Amino acid sequence: MAHKIVFLDRETLDANVRAPNFEHEYEEYDVTTVDQIVDRLKGADIAIINKVPMREDTLKQLPDLKLIAVAATGTDVIDKDYCKANGITIVNIRNYAYNTVPEHVIALMFALRRSLVPYVLSVRKGDWSKARQFCYFDYPIYDVAGSTLGIVGFGALGQSIAKRAEALGMKVLAYDVAPKDGLVDLETIYKESDVITLHAPLTPDTRNMIGEKELKMMKSTAILINTARGGLVDEDALVQALKDGEIGGAGFDVVLKEPPVDGNVLIDADLPNLIVTPHVAWASQEAMQVLADQLVDNIEAFVAGKPQNVVE
Repeated sequence: MAHKIVFLDRETLDANVRAPNFEHEYEEYDVTTVDQIVDRLKGADIAIINKVPMREDTLKQLPDLKLIAVAATGTDVIDKDYCKANGITIVNIRNYAYNTVPEHVIALMFALRRSLVPYVLSVRKGDWSKARQFCYFDYPIYDVAGSTLGIVGFGALGQSIAKRAEALGMKVLAYDVAPKDGLVDLETIYKESDVITLHAPLTPDTRNMIGEKELKMMKSTAILINTARGGLVDEDALVQALKDGEIGGAGFDVVLKEPPVDGNVLIDADLPNLIVTPHVAWASQEAMQVLADQLVDNIEAFVAGKPQNVVE
């Protein structure tokens, strides 16, 4: 029997997706809206998605669907309880961003600790040409070596970042919900870190895990980096903390609603110590190809009756 595979948001993956090694039909769409899902998945037993929401109302109308292959790690867009109750398997991508996310975190850290963005903008504005000396110190610069990095979420990514940080001469503090030797509590992370980087999933327990109270615990020079999920940090509280000088800066690759079609408080803030990138920390060319290859591996394993990377 030929399987029907439909990729609903192909535009989210800039990599070659090889043809699976079994008989199949294949369709792809660059973008799919919620009201287009059912029509496009009609007769399909395998759906490939990245951020297209697959909720109960939609899934009820797809009796042929047997597999949702997620071209990403996060699966919060899927009604997992419905899938489990109705025999729909969910698979996702694991351990593909082992270089790209840590490198993005390190890049944001250096940019913010050394005030690269405000200095670049200042030079472009002509401030250097008006300076009385050969340089000027309008924005503070801090060394990375000798500073303390706090990592919230000490899985594969957190551990990869820790190795890079230690190589840079940083002290590392780490927290994780799963008990591990040598970890500290969140309050220690907030109070003692010069840089804090988040690598936790977005759950009811972690939503707004950093708000006004937690921001006030941090050093006035602390940098907060989020390449995990929008919603982990109260965005309004963060902007206020930056404006009030309660923390030194922030680098975010994620926001609460993506894309931010109705605007976003972080993007609209226009602060020199705030960097926002468009959810691209994961998206090096090398990482995307690893992801695409694993995506097809997952589909082939499912069809062969040996599913892998199954989301429970």
